[in-house]
Amino acid sequence: MIEEIDASRRRFFQMLGTAVTVGGLMTPAVAQGSREEAKKGRVKVTPPEDLMREHGVLDRLLLIYEAAMRKFAGGEDFDPEILTSSALIVRDFIENYHEKSEEEQVFPRFKKAGKMVDLVDYLLAQHLAGRVITDAILKLAPTSRKEGEDRRQLVSTMQAFITIYRPHAAREDTDLFPKLKDVVSPHEYDAMAEDFEKKEHALFGDDGFEKMVNRVATLEQAIGIQFGLPK
Repeated sequence: MIEEIDASRRRFFQMLGTAVTVGGLMTPAVAQGSREEAKKGRVKVTPPEDLMREHGVLDRLLLIYEAAMRKFAGGEDFDPEILTSSALIVRDFIENYHEKSEEEQVFPRFKKAGKMVDLVDYLLAQHLAGRVITDAILKLAPTSRKEGEDRRQLVSTMQAFITIYRPHAAREDTDLFPKLKDVVSPHEYDAMAEDFEKKEHALFGDDGFEKMVNRVATLEQAIGIQFGLPK
């Protein structure tokens, strides 16, 4: 009986050694395959999907603004650097990248096709207004830690930004982006996806979107809304 157990053990460890060896030999190839698949997956992201996921970043920044407003209303201490960092992401990633992509690649194509022109003009006007508001947030945030006029103006300014951008993103996601394929050729559609990716990499490096998401997540964690819920 003992001999049978010993024999079973030997067979088990022989199988385990083989598995480890094979696994060790296969792991680099599997990992390389996974990386290649991930790269292919990024290329296959359509222009509307790319723009919509960037709206997800924007919405999380709006949640940070709202969390700050709640803390101000409750008389709680709040580090203004979090708002400055959030507004900088809005300016760099949303306004100077995402919105510029819309203004250069999306809006002109709808106007050329004569479709949804009134909506496009309204969305563009909101872009311009949003940039003015972001500049004001960046100006007011550093002096907002104490109760006073700067904080009151900051709260009003953040609320104005939220009031503009919640419906703005919703209209683009539900009305504009789903119709994009109707106003461009298949070749243009694919080229837009490549152009978006090239511009993102040029401005923010490889995995630019992921880096922005991580920056936002760090700010969320700092104020206790990493799961979208206040403390």
